Amino acid sequence: MLPIKTDSRKVEPGDTFVALRGISSDGHDYIEKAIERGASHIVAEEGNYSVPTTIVPDTRKYLEDLLYERYHECLESMTIIGITGTNGKTTSAYLLYQALNKLGRKASYIGTIGFYKEKKIRDLPNTSPDLAEIYEMLMDSYESKCQYVVMEVSSQGLSYGRLNRIAFDYAIFTNLTQDHLDYHKTMENYAKAKQQLFHQVKKEGKCFVNVDDSYHSYFMIGNVVTYGFQKSDYQAREERMNELGSTFTVNNLHIRTSLIGKYNIYNALCVVALLDSMGIAGEKIEEIMPILTPPPGRMEILKWKDNTIIIDYAHTPDAMENVFRTVQEIPHHKTYVVFGCTGSRDSKKRPIMMQLALQYADFVVVTSDDLHDEEFSNIVHDMLLGNTKEHYHVEQNRYEATKIALERLEEKDILLVLGKGHEEYILVGKEKIPYNDKKAIQKLLETMERETIES
Repeated sequence: MLPIKTDSRKVEPGDTFVALRGISSDGHDYIEKAIERGASHIVAEEGNYSVPTTIVPDTRKYLEDLLYERYHECLESMTIIGITGTNGKTTSAYLLYQALNKLGRKASYIGTIGFYKEKKIRDLPNTSPDLAEIYEMLMDSYESKCQYVVMEVSSQGLSYGRLNRIAFDYAIFTNLTQDHLDYHKTMENYAKAKQQLFHQVKKEGKCFVNVDDSYHSYFMIGNVVTYGFQKSDYQAREERMNELGSTFTVNNLHIRTSLIGKYNIYNALCVVALLDSMGIAGEKIEEIMPILTPPPGRMEILKWKDNTIIIDYAHTPDAMENVFRTVQEIPHHKTYVVFGCTGSRDSKKRPIMMQLALQYADFVVVTSDDLHDEEFSNIVHDMLLGNTKEHYHVEQNRYEATKIALERLEEKDILLVLGKGHEEYILVGKEKIPYNDKKAIQKLLETMERETIES
C-alpha cells in the first residue's frame, strides 16, 4: 500500500493525506477524518491542523510531482499499455492481459472489471481511479514483478488528471460513439479528451488506431500503426462467424477466437496487431488467440433448454446495435431484450437506445439500470419520446423484469440482458443495492426448473 492517500477512508496510521479538490467533493472537508484514522502528514491548500502540514498552491500538482519523483524509475522498468475508446476497451484490454500472461510475459490489468494479477485482486470504483490508487496498483504490479501493465483509460479519467505524468509505451484507440455527452457536451470535446492519452506516449512508443472509425484522425499522433477492415497496416479479411466464435486473416496470420460479433473482431485484431508489433512469432499468436476468453459480462452466454441467454455490458446506442447485429447472424426464432438507461447521465441517447431495442427485438422489457439521483419514471419518459410501437413492457424491478422475459422463451429464442454486465450492484442515489445479472438469471432458472419438476 502506498503511504500516500487521497481518500480519507483508506488512510492508515503514518500515511500522508493529500486533500484534492474535485467536481463534487473537496478533500479538505475530510482532513479531520484522515487525522482520526492516523494520518501523520497533511498536504492541503489552506488550514491549520494538529499534525505536520504542508500548504501548497495546488494539491493535485503536488501529488503528481511527488508520485512521479518517487516512483517513475520503477514504472520505467515496466511496459505500460493504455487502451481508450467508447466501446471495446474492456474486452481488448482483458484479451491482451490474458495473451501476455499465456505467452509467459507477466502482466496485470487495471480497468472497468477491476484490478487483476493472475486473478482478480479487487473491484475498482471507476475505469480510471484516482492518481494515488493508480500508482498503488502500478507499484503493486512492479513489486509482483509484472513486465506489463494493461490499462483501460477513460476520457473522464484523462480530463480529471488521474493519469497525469504517466508515460505509456503503447496506446490503442478502439472507437468513438455517443456517450458521456452530459460531461463533454460535444463529440469533438469527447475526442480531444481521449486524445490526451496519445500525447502521453513515449517518443519511441507506438499508437494503434482503428482507421475504420470516423474520429480516427484525432488519434493519428506519433508513431502510428493502423488496423481495421479498411486498408491499414493490419487489415482483417475473410471474416467468418457462428455461435461458437469467429475467424479472420490478417497479414498472413489465420486467427480463431471464441468471441462472436464483428466488433469483437476489432477487439481481437488490435491485440494481434500489438503482439505482432512486439515481435511475437506469428505461430504463437495463432496458438493463443483461440484460448482467450471474454471478460465477465461481455457477450457472456448461458444456455437454457435450446434457448440462448446473453449478458452484455452494452449501454450506448453503438454497443447495443453491435450486439443486436451479432445476434441476427445466429440462427434463432425470437429475440427478447431486458435493459434500462442510466439516470443522471446523457439523456439524449435514451430514445435512440429504445428505438434500437424496438427495431431489433420481438419484445422489450424496460427496467432499471443505475438510477443515481433520477426517478425511474423520468428515465422511461425520455426513452419513450417519439415512440409509436407497443411491443414492450415496463417493470422497474430488474429481477422481475428478467423473470418476465425468461418466461416468454419458447424454442430457440435469444434473450439479451444488457447494461450491467459484470457489475455487482445497482446504484440508487448513493446506495449500492447488491445485484448481478448472471447470478439473478441463474437463480431464476433454478426456480423455474424446480417449479416445472414439481408441477
